[in-house]
Amino acid sequence: LELIDFKNALEQFQNLVEKMIIQKTKENSGLYTKDDDEIDYDKFYTTTRTLFGPAVKDQNVQAFFRKIISNLDERPEWLEIFGCFIGESDGMSSPSKESMVLLVSEKQRITHSVVKRKDVIKGIVKVPLLHLTVTASQKGVLTVFSKQRKSFFSYSFYFHQDTAWITGCDFLPNLKYVVAVTESTVILWDYKSKESKNNGFVIKPMKNCLLCVCTVTMADNLAKDTILMGDDKGYVYLLTITTDDFIMKQSKAEKESQFKFLDSESFHIPKRKLHDDWVGKVKYFPALKRFGSCSTDRINSFVLDDIARLEDNLPVKEFSVPRGVNAFTYCGKAKVIVTGG
Repeated sequence: LELIDFKNALEQFQNLVEKMIIQKTKENSGLYTKDDDEIDYDKFYTTTRTLFGPAVKDQNVQAFFRKIISNLDERPEWLEIFGCFIGESDGMSSPSKESMVLLVSEKQRITHSVVKRKDVIKGIVKVPLLHLTVTASQKGVLTVFSKQRKSFFSYSFYFHQDTAWITGCDFLPNLKYVVAVTESTVILWDYKSKESKNNGFVIKPMKNCLLCVCTVTMADNLAKDTILMGDDKGYVYLLTITTDDFIMKQSKAEKESQFKFLDSESFHIPKRKLHDDWVGKVKYFPALKRFGSCSTDRINSFVLDDIARLEDNLPVKEFSVPRGVNAFTYCGKAKVIVTGG
């Protein structure tokens, strides 16, 4: 909605709510006489739809109406008509100068089933430049959703493995491969290959159990990609993969798939022990030119530093958080890093 039109619609909506509250209050006290201006649910629904159009959903209109008539003293926030809920906060009492208008975008549900029963999604990654979404399931189903012609096309394959579960995934923007890690291997899937939908490489063995993976975004070389990995011993690994690795290194096809085997010993994989417990997440922030890693370790809970620290012994910037850190993210606009324990 345009800003001016939205403000006008919001003012009319708030007037509608006030009028309905007055009506319901009089009804409860026995002072109300029904007339043509009576506001019942049908009239409230029709008016709200006229004001905001498809930006509001039927279930949210119904919930908003029910919330008003159930407690006339506690008026719901207008945000809730759009399905948005806010917690109690002193900060909301003095809104900022910026217009507090929520832009409600259309959402599209993907009905394609990518996992079977007793399987779960372990990773989901958006690739905005290519309009792709990558998912990885615990039992080995990798799927790429490609948004083309306003619809989704998916490419899936099942990576056969004995006991190892997939623990994370990401996308290699230069090589155009999907990368996933299991407890003992690194999977590189060429999802766009026409020769075989199961075309790719497996790097193994990895000595420790890999728990997470992320791509280091750098545009300096289109023939290589770098990834970060964390394991169950507190180590963070740095692995650079080039197109030459796929050609020059000795490899052989696995019997259960078309994937070719690459010996991990033939790669230079720097690693450094940054935590005294499992590495829960690794992430590279291009804006900061730093990587982050977190752990439930209460002493070395969160590390934020240059990836060069993985190849030397210089001190790293680390933070201690009681009970450790399970997740973190960076907001460029606010210039803050938020951690969740």
